[in-house]
Amino acid sequence: MGDQPFGINPPAATSIAKEIGEVQQLGVEVAIVIGGGNLFRGLAASARGMDRATADYMGMLATIINALALQDALEQLNITTRVATAIEMRAVAEPFIRRRALRHLEKGRVLLFAAGTGNPYFTTDTAAALRAMEMRAEVILKGTKVDGIYTADPMLDKTAVKYDTISYLEVIDRRLKVMDSTAITLCMDNKLPIVVFNLQTPGNLRRVIMGEPVGTRVEM
Repeated sequence: MGDQPFGINPPAATSIAKEIGEVQQLGVEVAIVIGGGNLFRGLAASARGMDRATADYMGMLATIINALALQDALEQLNITTRVATAIEMRAVAEPFIRRRALRHLEKGRVLLFAAGTGNPYFTTDTAAALRAMEMRAEVILKGTKVDGIYTADPMLDKTAVKYDTISYLEVIDRRLKVMDSTAITLCMDNKLPIVVFNLQTPGNLRRVIMGEPVGTRVEM
């Protein structure tokens, strides 16, 4: 959504697409799990009285809209993509089939996963962890608005201190809002590292991929 309070900002989508393109040119296989909070937040709607399952399905549909927006931005840069959704919608994207998804990555296509896990009560974070396992990913990169994990919300607490590295158990025990506990536990059980970094800083995605000390690394 860029600087807008909600919705899709095409220049912001183009900026992210350029970051992804730089990484893809390095020969890195890239799969993206995209959220939908800029359009609709199921959990927030549920808190206001909407049925949780209905709200979550609406949130999943929002992620499909975002995936199509990012796909368009990528393809305008001549980057070949595929959108795979957990909710079947053949007119706009292909259904998620693991072997087909792996083949797309092998062929150098950028893969966009939408509609979360396809089930209510599961977050985008959990979907990212699940898809990462299925795609045999080496790492999950979580792009956010802040440059890592802090002892408190740095937007609210100026004394908050940034972690360079932190363990899964510390994240859970200290209730740090990195990912929900289901996603963190799934990564911990499968020893999949997580790097939390600021996606809005130009070049950060490439720096993370190149192993530079950007953001916060979560591991055992």
